Amino acid sequence: MSRPLVVGNWKMNGLRADSAARVNALLDGLREKPAAGVDVAICPPFTQLALVGSQLEGAPVALGAQDCHKAERGAHTGDTSPEMLSDAGASYVILGHSERRRDHGEIDETVREKAVAAAKAGLTPIVCIGETEDQRQSGETESVLGWQIKGSLPDGFTGVVAYEPVWAIGTGLAATSEDIEATVGFIRAELVRQFNESGKTLRILYGGSVDAGNAGSILAIPNVGGALVGGASLKPDAFLSIIHAAPGA
Repeated sequence: MSRPLVVGNWKMNGLRADSAARVNALLDGLREKPAAGVDVAICPPFTQLALVGSQLEGAPVALGAQDCHKAERGAHTGDTSPEMLSDAGASYVILGHSERRRDHGEIDETVREKAVAAAKAGLTPIVCIGETEDQRQSGETESVLGWQIKGSLPDGFTGVVAYEPVWAIGTGLAATSEDIEATVGFIRAELVRQFNESGKTLRILYGGSVDAGNAGSILAIPNVGGALVGGASLKPDAFLSIIHAAPGA
């Protein structure tokens, strides 16, 4: 399997001073205790990409973004193209996060089009899927995830899939290890069904209230290839603990 990938999603947090301090603390921690066997990325808000990107030059941490448009350029006020992100030094981009789907009405087709554009620009798309609490309680988890995979991932997809149960994002609730293992196992089987051999090697991240306390047990689950970390990524000590909890760190 691929090396673990731990991604910090800062969401709508970060001004210049606290962003710079956060990155400096992260890099200091990795110099003191390297994690050579783990791929690490952080995704600050658009306004901090240039600043954070300059800090990460030559560092063992990649730069990512939290969204992109499907077009290369044009009359799309307020949007950012994949080429702009690549030009800013980004390597990854998060797509289809449940907060984007909820707040901006993004549907699977939109996410798929963005994933195609991101890959064309040389970015690695991290495509998020996940079920709501109502869908979970109704026994629809596998159906929902199957359709999201089919609708959100383009043919020939070589990026990353992030499973984030919507009910666990920012709530402090994390699915049990048994639940995660079963659901991620289903996602793996569905990826193989839809993408054949390539589906066996696509990285699957888990997200949803991942913190320093539960990261070790989550990252040890079969088929979990890393973590997409929200609130804990804003705390360098906690984020470092999650990185060092990954197999091979």
